[in-house]
Amino acid sequence: MLKVENLRKVFRTEEIETIALNGVSFDVDEGEFVAVMGPSGCGKSTLLNILGLLDNPTSGSYSLLGQEVAAFRERDRTKFRKGNIGFVFQSFNLIDELNVFENVELPLIYMRVKAAERKRRVNEILGRMNISHRAEHFPQQLSGGQQQRVAIARAVVSNPKLILADEPTGNLDSKNGREVMELLSELNREGTTVIMVTHSQYDSTFAHRVLHLFDGELVKDLANRM
Repeated sequence: MLKVENLRKVFRTEEIETIALNGVSFDVDEGEFVAVMGPSGCGKSTLLNILGLLDNPTSGSYSLLGQEVAAFRERDRTKFRKGNIGFVFQSFNLIDELNVFENVELPLIYMRVKAAERKRRVNEILGRMNISHRAEHFPQQLSGGQQQRVAIARAVVSNPKLILADEPTGNLDSKNGREVMELLSELNREGTTVIMVTHSQYDSTFAHRVLHLFDGELVKDLANRM
């Protein structure tokens, strides 16, 4: 499903060159759950941004669903991203001016899905996430766990092939964090590929494999026996 070869990312200023990723290579099969771990500043989030087509690598190749996407033009990248990738962030990234229903509906509006179908799909995913009773509430009226459930609903309402999660439990207590990981695991069992950046050893136990980054290099790629 996903193939990364010799990926490099270099950030340059007038005086400083910082190598964020240095020759990273790995494959992810359809339906896998992969965790990416490593110390702060090791390149985890940079890698996730490139996989999500939010940033370009300096060099190397990246193919997703059989297409070489690293060299896509911006319009093609945006179209491909909206149709195939869902994002879950530590900070939830909900729009304060929109209620729960409207936040979740937004990706379908971008995809030009008809109103009746949007309503059906949003109501279905809100029910699945046990957040239907909050459909008309705004993000600031929700707990952290509820906000992350809304964020997951928004990520999956378009039926993406790949979910990218960046520290999805980082702002949650242990109970809500466990529930969020169980939701991601359930989606994975149904066939959605998940790649997750995390500092949490507990969260990593939900993954099939754990990639360990250090100073921008992939130093371990281990099957998870937990």
